[in-house]
Amino acid sequence: MIATFYRGSGPYCYSNCLTMVLGADAPDTAVIETVTGSPFGMQLIGGSVPFFDPYGWNPDLGIDDALAVLGWTAETTSEEDADAALDRLRARLADGPVLAGPVEMGLLRYQPGKTGPIGADHYLIVLAVDDEHVTVHDPQGYPYARSPLADFAAAWRADTIDYGRPHTMRANFTRRTRVEPTDAIAASVPRAISWLAGEGARHAPPGGLGNGDAALALAERVESGCDDALREHLVHFAVRVGARRLSDAAACLHLAGYTRAAGIAAEQARLIGAVQYPLVTGDDRSAAATLRTLAPTYGELRAALTRHPR
Repeated sequence: MIATFYRGSGPYCYSNCLTMVLGADAPDTAVIETVTGSPFGMQLIGGSVPFFDPYGWNPDLGIDDALAVLGWTAETTSEEDADAALDRLRARLADGPVLAGPVEMGLLRYQPGKTGPIGADHYLIVLAVDDEHVTVHDPQGYPYARSPLADFAAAWRADTIDYGRPHTMRANFTRRTRVEPTDAIAASVPRAISWLAGEGARHAPPGGLGNGDAALALAERVESGCDDALREHLVHFAVRVGARRLSDAAACLHLAGYTRAAGIAAEQARLIGAVQYPLVTGDDRSAAATLRTLAPTYGELRAALTRHPR
């Protein structure tokens, strides 16, 4: 059976931001998301917070990996002092839009319901800075949003985010070589294999778990008593983005000729997507059973990618 790959809206902040700053030369967001490495693994940060992305992975690492295989460079800077960071931001904007992040989403007060830190990372495209406001394209669904300077600087400091440095920006995006999407996907495969092998553990905080071990531990936690915070995180973010990025990875791997691996990634997407309903409705036993079925597929995907593409 030929898979029908998903296309639609969702929490793809850094991929959508890269699409905006790379402009007409940007590949599809599915390609960008895949070459960041995000689909190739699962992690349980600190043994408690689940994400359907590789053990030790974070968007900062993914953005750099994506730019490299796509043939682009960017100037990345960070700054402790907020005023100095805003001055640098103004200077960089003279050459075009700037990618800012990570930022603390809970401090972006133009988003309804955001009144304080929630520990959620996010990325924005900064368009302009004046004496009172920063104007951004927020890929969460807020084009030309305006934020007071103090609010933006507090969010951009990212004190509540567990990776990255304060006031990080990427600017001066320059295309060094033209890379076809299929070539970029193929070039990202060795890195994907490394993520699936758990080689990113050095980037992870202590006490975490990766891939199959993470899936099994999460299954046990869900079945033994899924608390409200865990359920909200899974049903509002982690499951949605996890299923989508694996669906996109399946489409990209198929395009690049990795047909066996594409089939496994598509099955992973189906399994992750399938836990949404039981988690929302409280059927935690069914959700746990599906997570246990997911666990061995990470090793299977690694093996398929390591073999000949067909």
